[in-house]
Amino acid sequence: MNAIPAALGLSGADISGVLQAASLAPSLHNSQPWRFRVRPDQIELHADLERTLPATDPERRELRLSCGAALLNLRLALQEHGVRPLVTLLPSGYRAGVDGSGALAVVRYGGHIHPSRELTGLVQAVGTRRTNRRPFIDAPVPASHRTALIRAAESERGWLYALSDREQQATVRDLVVCAHREQMADPHFQAELAAWTGREGAHWDGVPVSAGGPRPEPQDEWVLRDFTAGRGRIRTAGKDFEPEPLLVVVCSFHEGALAELQSGQALQQVLLTAATLGLSASFLSQPIEVPHIRAKLRRALGTTLEPQAILRIGYGSPVTATPRRPVADLLIPETVYTT
Repeated sequence: MNAIPAALGLSGADISGVLQAASLAPSLHNSQPWRFRVRPDQIELHADLERTLPATDPERRELRLSCGAALLNLRLALQEHGVRPLVTLLPSGYRAGVDGSGALAVVRYGGHIHPSRELTGLVQAVGTRRTNRRPFIDAPVPASHRTALIRAAESERGWLYALSDREQQATVRDLVVCAHREQMADPHFQAELAAWTGREGAHWDGVPVSAGGPRPEPQDEWVLRDFTAGRGRIRTAGKDFEPEPLLVVVCSFHEGALAELQSGQALQQVLLTAATLGLSASFLSQPIEVPHIRAKLRRALGTTLEPQAILRIGYGSPVTATPRRPVADLLIPETVYTT
């Protein structure tokens, strides 16, 4: 008997592929905080609360962003199979303000569609997208690519704010430094970072040394977090991080769990679109993760929008994929499947 049940008119093997695509979404320290309940008429997305990172993400905001990104991958994979996904976010029973239990989203069959060429490109990008923590080539991102990224966010009810002038970039750089220092002064944060990054040997999650990028150095202006647990390569002269990367902020129009799920989908749409354009991206999460600095970031942007994620985008060298949990481990078991 196939361990992955059939659903939405697709075979168990097809659903396994859909869930595998969903699992390729980015997440904080590659924690992969999602699980799925598969029933004949629906697929439920749940948060895996055993994979929360309380020191870094005490409100589980980034957890819900990651689950939103996984949801977008799932939607794209279903569409590639000709299934139009009908999505309900935060169905009744979700208790974000209490314990985070209940489904974050339910996906049902919404009819048949014919995959477009654009969809096929995004689906291919699901498998090739990588978080690139290495230095980028010091070359500007064309204006046409920036426009495409902005439209990608808008297609998922998000907003992409590009930091267009040096003064804004300098302000955000200062906020990154302040947030980084505050986090690194917290022993609980340091322990959490060390537990999930710089991994060696066989693991299904976390950030391996091979994907951690080079070790930070004093002259670095932007990338300060050490994902290698001190075991990464030290750069040689001439290999510093690019001085003026393209910085964008994924924003939502309101706060709360719904906005975070929508922003996660917008974030992933931006990342996949960037991959189709030959661009790389990495996260500058520190100002978002420290609440009072996040408030300063909002004021620095001069907008009422809610900043949800900061991305550094540019042209980078190839990087290895981070590991992923087996699909069978992502399932919430059902004793009986009814038709």
